[in-house]
Amino acid sequence: MSDISQPTAHPPVTDWVHDFDHTDPQWTEDPFPIWDELRAASPVVHTERFLGCYMPTTYEAVREIANDSEHFSSRRIIVRDVRPEITSRNSAPPITSDPPVHKPAKQLLLPPFTPDAMKKLEPRVRAICNELIDGFITEGRLDAAERYTKHIPVRAIAHMLGIPETDSDLFIRWIHMILELGIKDENTLLQAVHEMSAYFSAHIEARKNKPTDDLISYLMNARDKDGNPLEDSHVLGSLRLLLIAGIDTTWSAIGSSLWHLARTPADRERLVAEPELIPTAVEELLRAYSPVTMAREVVKETTVSGCPVKAGNMVLLSFPAANRDPKMFPDDKVVIDRRENRHAAFGLGIHRCVGSNLARMEMQVALEEWLKRIPDFALDPAGTVTWSQGTVRGPRQLPFLLGKAM
Repeated sequence: MSDISQPTAHPPVTDWVHDFDHTDPQWTEDPFPIWDELRAASPVVHTERFLGCYMPTTYEAVREIANDSEHFSSRRIIVRDVRPEITSRNSAPPITSDPPVHKPAKQLLLPPFTPDAMKKLEPRVRAICNELIDGFITEGRLDAAERYTKHIPVRAIAHMLGIPETDSDLFIRWIHMILELGIKDENTLLQAVHEMSAYFSAHIEARKNKPTDDLISYLMNARDKDGNPLEDSHVLGSLRLLLIAGIDTTWSAIGSSLWHLARTPADRERLVAEPELIPTAVEELLRAYSPVTMAREVVKETTVSGCPVKAGNMVLLSFPAANRDPKMFPDDKVVIDRRENRHAAFGLGIHRCVGSNLARMEMQVALEEWLKRIPDFALDPAGTVTWSQGTVRGPRQLPFLLGKAM
């Protein structure tokens, strides 16, 4: 197996409005003032980086693009340094599909992610959280990202797929290669896709002889709109999507939520005292620290919020920036009992996240079990919080002090 090469560095940004870069260390560390600056300048900004890319800065402009599949294609969903020719129509359906292919591909994936299906999965997720907490609760200090947040969604999706939870480190490695390093390094991205495809192909082959009761067999038994079995490439693409989309996003959201509670004792103490408020708090934490930024490709010239956009450019579709638009959410502070919360953390339009019920359940359970057993925790001043770069933003190092060590 070849080593993961280091991505090439971009020159630092000196003019955010005309030359933004979502992989710049300043953006990774603290994007919120940058979004405010961009929004004040225009509802849509442009950079020559990434072979030309627009970014809508307001909730309304993001909504406009997310709802317009005529001018904006989902065939590319990550803004990257290169734009190679697309050779597979089944790269990661339905997220990489446009109408009319999109709807039937999405409908296939909905049944395993219903609220009822999540209720059946919930006991396993609670058990995972408690197994993890058992491993560090007596230690006094830990990296909560390394020991807790990243393992919950990895092991939950592995359980759903019927693949070994012990393969978690493999999945985490592939996600890092695709969503972070792959933005600037095509070879690293292709290596991860190749390894992931080989891994899942072996599981598909094994189930042809011995079917199982899991998500892989579910996809293998599914039928397309014409009643035919899905091609292996479609099954593979959907499995890659479930692994990539089902892990990094939720681990980032759980991590950001714990980071907020570690820094905000009043909110932490309130949730400990009123655990019934956790589902409402989860929605607000999703709004305030939305992890996912998607992309579109402009395929036909149009205007967005009065701004012209030209074909051949990419669009950085920042749901996190939309959720910080003061026109939509006038008080830009975290309000854990916010009642009306039309956030866009799970996307807008036809590509709204298939796994939103899973993510909500995992976040809720992860916070409930943590707060039940670890009501007192704070950021460790001796450590450094680091954040992931690019498409999904969440804490990658989360040093905490627990209980008496505080």
